[in-house]
Amino acid sequence: MADDTDNPLRQVPRLGAQLCFALYSTSLAMNKLYRKILRKLGLTYSQYLVMMVLWEQDEQTVSALGERLYLDSATLTPLLKRMEQAELITRTRSASDERQVIVALTPQGNALRDEAAKLPELVLGASNCSVDQVVGMKKQLDALRDSLMKNA
Repeated sequence: MADDTDNPLRQVPRLGAQLCFALYSTSLAMNKLYRKILRKLGLTYSQYLVMMVLWEQDEQTVSALGERLYLDSATLTPLLKRMEQAELITRTRSASDERQVIVALTPQGNALRDEAAKLPELVLGASNCSVDQVVGMKKQLDALRDSLMKNA
């Protein structure tokens, strides 16, 4: 009978050996970096994510934003309300379906696009990784997320 003591899956879980903790702590570090960088734009990280989706394609429904960002409407609605109060976006009911709310950029929100375009280079520099390394990691993380979402 084989000895399982060398099998890391059979050992008592250790924090430093856990993929979940590596992802969690990396996410914390990434959010801390973005918080510092985004302060100059007056955005939180969550707001920045919404802005990126709208910069890609303006005038989207709340449900479409939620799908892209993996956020439910209970989380997204207060975020969008704060962004509307900051005059970054507008929210209007769809003329064709009043159940849908359309989110659109204001001129002020659109103007942040040029400043935000500098962020990826800053983050890349802070990562001490090459572009190829970052692209490879992103592909692996996307595949991992997709697998986990299927089983969640």
